[in-house]
Amino acid sequence: RLAGHRALIAGGSSGIGLATAELLLAEGATVTITGRNVEKLQAAAKSLEVVAKAGGGTIQWIGCDVMNGAEVRQAVAFAEGGLRLDSAVAVPGGGQFRPVLGYPDDLFSAEVEQNVRPQYLVLKYAGLAMVRGGGGSIVAISSTAASFSNRYLSAYCAGKAAVEQLVRVAADELGEKNIRVNAVGPGLTNTEATGGMFLNDAVVRRFLDQQPLGRPGQAIDQARAIRFLVGPESTWITGQCLNVDGGHTLRAFPDLKDV
Repeated sequence: RLAGHRALIAGGSSGIGLATAELLLAEGATVTITGRNVEKLQAAAKSLEVVAKAGGGTIQWIGCDVMNGAEVRQAVAFAEGGLRLDSAVAVPGGGQFRPVLGYPDDLFSAEVEQNVRPQYLVLKYAGLAMVRGGGGSIVAISSTAASFSNRYLSAYCAGKAAVEQLVRVAADELGEKNIRVNAVGPGLTNTEATGGMFLNDAVVRRFLDQQPLGRPGQAIDQARAIRFLVGPESTWITGQCLNVDGGHTLRAFPDLKDV
């Protein structure tokens, strides 16, 4: 159990972040969820109150644009609560399908930054808090797109590959401070952010054809991996990027140009 554990989840109002909050709260943790949409945060926190009460945990929320360093610093301080911060999870990112030669110059850069900057800012300010507190665990959300070519997602792939290299370097530097840094790389996972893909049966079939385990992922599949990496079971693991993908990266990204 995680009684006394204090966690920050950036992007905690839905999908993978929300599922992770549920797991940590059920084990007695104090969890702060953050994101830009205050109404969604309030609704998510309310929905988590029953889980928190049953597990002995505490749910908190604070609005934060994870592209803004000052706001991330404020959210980390709120999650610390004058005590410490044991773990931080950074979920935000995203991308769109576009040919590699078809990006407007600024859009390519913006999409890379959309995937790297939130992860860095959470790592930076959570890491500083963990130095003060004597250690902790940081989990970045990457993607299988960092592991192999995803056609028509070049900016997203570049951003996620950068996240995983950031994780390795940060783990190398921060290990002496008793701070562990790891990543989880989701495969095709059914969340609010990917809901549009799941409306296209042909797309889903193409993905499942490339997976040894023939079902889509759910947010809880990712949350369980995150729970492992923030918890005491993984205290000798750092600098790792764990793909939770039904085995997708054993094969190839599907050809989606005709669907």
